[in-house]
Amino acid sequence: MVADQILGDIPASSPAQSSSPAPFDSAPVITRHKFETRRRALTVQSVDYLTPHMIRAVLHSPELSDFTSLGADDHIKLFFPGDGEKPQMRDYTPRAYDTDACKLTLDFAVHEAGPATAWATQAKVGDTLNIGGPRGSSVIAPVFDWYLLIGDETALPAIGRKAEELGQGVQVITLVAVPDAADEQTFDTKAAGTHHWVHRPVTQAADPASLLAAAQGITLPEGKGFIWIAAEAGVARALRDHFEERGHPKVWTKASGYWVKGSAATSDKSLS
Repeated sequence: MVADQILGDIPASSPAQSSSPAPFDSAPVITRHKFETRRRALTVQSVDYLTPHMIRAVLHSPELSDFTSLGADDHIKLFFPGDGEKPQMRDYTPRAYDTDACKLTLDFAVHEAGPATAWATQAKVGDTLNIGGPRGSSVIAPVFDWYLLIGDETALPAIGRKAEELGQGVQVITLVAVPDAADEQTFDTKAAGTHHWVHRPVTQAADPASLLAAAQGITLPEGKGFIWIAAEAGVARALRDHFEERGHPKVWTKASGYWVKGSAATSDKSLS
């Protein structure tokens, strides 16, 4: 395993609407770990609707005994049959994993199209799913006083995992857009959480208006804070720009386009 550090000098200035960061010079904000990639064949152990628009599948294989995922927003490749010899691939976040039990949990946001949704809605115990990776992990340094996690339903696995991995009393604020109140989730976390939910139709998932309006109403806590954003690329970009305009240090922000409107199997994870 190889680790690379992303360093940055952190500004100390703090506009009125922003947090009040204290500088830590050239501190590693994100450490990237690289792994040797390999494919694994997993068997469905259970599959259920977690909410009306989210399916949870628990998969098992002895090949998971050495599975490694250090970052809450890591992604693995899922392989599905294609029209020819080449499989269709989709990126998914490991929601949870247990190497002792050789289990991996994946959450699938249910939408109208795509091989992953089609597989999840039809999956049954005993079915097989082939995965690859993760190729690496991006680990946020545990130096922050608070975390703000923002996203849509596709980001919920990463948001839930991050909230649950934070330590006792760490302040975490979540802001998530879902279709309906029935799609809200609870997180089993020791962190001090404040959770905000926005309800909007799936057809409006590429419109940043609802999340932006909610974000404008959030007062950022004092101290050093990390803002994590993932949604449709245009939505994530608008939210990133919003907090940059409020004076939040860009180096303390990570924004990713988990999907791109009108372009299947496309993402833009380099918005930060």
